[in-house]
Amino acid sequence: MLKLHYNLEKVSMGLVGAIIAVASVGGIVEIAPLFTIEETVEIPDDMRPHTPLELAGREIYVREGCYVCHSQMVRSLADELDRYGPYSLAAESAYDHPMLWGSKRTGPDLARLGEKYSDDWHVAHLIDPRAVIPVSIMPAYPWLTRPLDTALIEDNLAALARLGVPYDEAMITNAEADALAQSRPDSEGADGVRARYGEDVAVRAFDGDAGRLTEMDALVAYLQSLGTLTDAPQKMFAEEAQ
Repeated sequence: MLKLHYNLEKVSMGLVGAIIAVASVGGIVEIAPLFTIEETVEIPDDMRPHTPLELAGREIYVREGCYVCHSQMVRSLADELDRYGPYSLAAESAYDHPMLWGSKRTGPDLARLGEKYSDDWHVAHLIDPRAVIPVSIMPAYPWLTRPLDTALIEDNLAALARLGVPYDEAMITNAEADALAQSRPDSEGADGVRARYGEDVAVRAFDGDAGRLTEMDALVAYLQSLGTLTDAPQKMFAEEAQ
């Protein structure tokens, strides 16, 4: 066997071909069975898609490069479970296009961030991170107080619906109005947001001012939704702990 390997190393293209063949076998063994399964990811019954405002916040999160320093995937390691809570399930990212699992943590993982801190804390942290965490190296984002552009929200929902995200016609048609209503709890549209996305959806002035709709509203709404779209991880974690 060693002689065969030694002789193969003398022929570069032969070695490349052998590597491809071995890697292909491994790939086929892992990937082929997935085509025999109707659903590789079982989506929980209580799983909901992001609201239009949360989705706009996700777009801002991507635009500002937050995913470069923050992951959204808690691994099943003891120290991560102690710090962040239940490990991440594939189903939690079923509606994400693209997924934001990340591969680097300059800052902490955000998969379980939702409702961990107050809206005021997030606003202060985004405007001036050092104001709340003196040793933070996160850049400041003071421009997030500018008005949110909602012109493309309806189109975004329609595109995601074509990819399989369960946005129905009413959600798409009311997308722009729902984005505004979610930040105005006393408005007539607030009940519509809850009716379409569930009673547990946070409806409030995320930036502290219900008289305006800002990028800060959208980003904070998104951050507060992380880890709250389904209770499946918490239930599974509790069952495994018994």
